[in-house]
Amino acid sequence: MTCENTEAAGKGGSLWKKADDALAALSTGFTAVGSTVVASFMLLIFVDVMARKFLSLPLNGVAEFVAYSIVACIFCQLGAAIRNGKMIATDFIMGAWEERRPVLAEGTKAIYYCIAFLLLARIVTWLGDDAWSAWADGEYSGAVGAFQMPLWPFKLVTALGAVVAAAEAFRVLAVNTAGLIRSLSGDRAQRQGLIGLLVFIAVCILFLLAMAYGDLTRIQLGFLAFAGLFALVACGMPVAFSLIAMSFIAIWAIRSNISIADNAMGLAASGTVRSFEFGVVPLFVMMGLVLDRADVGRDAFRVAVFLLSGIRGGLANATVAANAVFAAITGSSIASAAVFSRIAVPPMVEGGYSKRFAVGVVAGSSILGMLIPPSILLIIYGLIAEASVGALFVAAIVPGVLLAACFCLLNIALVSFFPKFVGDPMPGLDGERMSFGEICRNLAPVVFLILLVMGGIYGGVFSPTEAGAIGALGAYVIAAARRRLTWETVKRVVLETGFITAGILFLIISASLYSRMLALSSIPNSMTEFISALNLSLIGFCLAYMVLVILLGMILDSVSILLIVLPIALPVISAFGGDPIWFGIISIIAVEVGLLTPPFGLSVFVVKGSLPDGFASLGDIFAGVAPYVVTMILFIILLILVPGIALVLL
Repeated sequence: MTCENTEAAGKGGSLWKKADDALAALSTGFTAVGSTVVASFMLLIFVDVMARKFLSLPLNGVAEFVAYSIVACIFCQLGAAIRNGKMIATDFIMGAWEERRPVLAEGTKAIYYCIAFLLLARIVTWLGDDAWSAWADGEYSGAVGAFQMPLWPFKLVTALGAVVAAAEAFRVLAVNTAGLIRSLSGDRAQRQGLIGLLVFIAVCILFLLAMAYGDLTRIQLGFLAFAGLFALVACGMPVAFSLIAMSFIAIWAIRSNISIADNAMGLAASGTVRSFEFGVVPLFVMMGLVLDRADVGRDAFRVAVFLLSGIRGGLANATVAANAVFAAITGSSIASAAVFSRIAVPPMVEGGYSKRFAVGVVAGSSILGMLIPPSILLIIYGLIAEASVGALFVAAIVPGVLLAACFCLLNIALVSFFPKFVGDPMPGLDGERMSFGEICRNLAPVVFLILLVMGGIYGGVFSPTEAGAIGALGAYVIAAARRRLTWETVKRVVLETGFITAGILFLIISASLYSRMLALSSIPNSMTEFISALNLSLIGFCLAYMVLVILLGMILDSVSILLIVLPIALPVISAFGGDPIWFGIISIIAVEVGLLTPPFGLSVFVVKGSLPDGFASLGDIFAGVAPYVVTMILFIILLILVPGIALVLL
């Protein structure tokens, strides 16, 4: 290489670094703004609740502000989520490719992010047009003479956030393309996978040709899109981008009009999570993170270890018990999975349990977070089914406690009869000795939050949806009282809330587009007709429904499953005379099974992401949770056969 070429390469590298640093600063800035706005939801909702309850002066526009802000916040935080690798993806196949076939790994990732960039660019165009229309037409939310809020600022920020996200996707594309070029120019070992990459590209081209010119029916196109989605997810494409890509292509093919696909994608991006209920989801996440920083989960775990040390499999059962207690104050399985991965897994492994069993216990018992009230999924089910959220909360108490007890019995059985699976736990793991006063002090924050959240809901002070904001504020109070709340802690919690929220809610947006594609393909109607033709009883229908929901849980998130299946299933349940509250508990547990099953398994991914790199593979975690999945399925069947378990307190 000549001096001129070296100098040119140096200048090019310097320009790239400056551009990358500028984009990083922009992404961080947008994330900070979005996360700060999310944190402001907590204070706004708290002030609104207090003013409404005690002064009869509600703050007008809080719900509208939260609803439109949450969409903007997601796209503001999406760029940083892409940059920091927070997009949910599997590593079954991609991990092996990265290790043994670098060309195939770099090439497929370049293809993935090329697709992501093109899709985000189209979303930017749609959102930009929407923002311009809102400004030109003077769109506002509210009522004349009462409260009016212009919408163009929210839509403009959403579009700008999408621009940053598209730029970050292009950056990842460039990085992987550069890696591909380096691998191709390296030695023979580095070039491994070139044939595989060419085959992958050929299969993608054949797939697109089949979708475009295969003369397929709507149902066939829908099932082909399903197969493509499964293949892309299995090969390591981020799940959200896989959902959007397959949905966009299938809608385009079904309607033979790309404008319809653009509109469907734009409407999903701008409207799916534009509601007050989705706006408080990050507050439940924030509550869990703050309680983690305040060591509330750790203290509950210590108490559980001491109290259950005399039982076989004490550490495993202590994890289940602490998870159940933590669930009663966070309402989030994801938060439980993240917290107890750090708290419970290390002492279990040190105590002689196998890594596979330790991570399985944490991931398996984390699902209690969505069942034991307060629960985000129960709130969403209540909104869809027009059922009482308070009744759903009451109905979930007994099943939640019983399922936790079943997990404890499962642990005892595994420790007793399957030592190869469990490992070799050392005897005498009694934990530290604790007095009654210490136990009370350690559990006081839990009792305080349960009384605050559940007492406020049943006392009529605030709604179950608003409970997320009140609970988050209560978590900050606990952290401050324990002297665990510093400015640095607040910043980390707020930013981490943004990363988690962006990944989850963007996934919900993607799944919403997929549900639109399913509706256009008429697959749900065909499935309904198929089930109707079987002449099933109520029990038979519920069993078939359970199987369907579990299968959908392998590829879709919990909220999207509810959005897809409930409009079909609820009328059937009503015709059978089934109780919608009982059916809601069945639905939530069945949906939660999907958090533990491959390839999606969100709780499994959260557990893996919370542990050190290389600590446990996804295969180990999925194997570890398998007994808990079987237990949950058997428990659902018991609920179907004995509805009184869910309705006993009503």
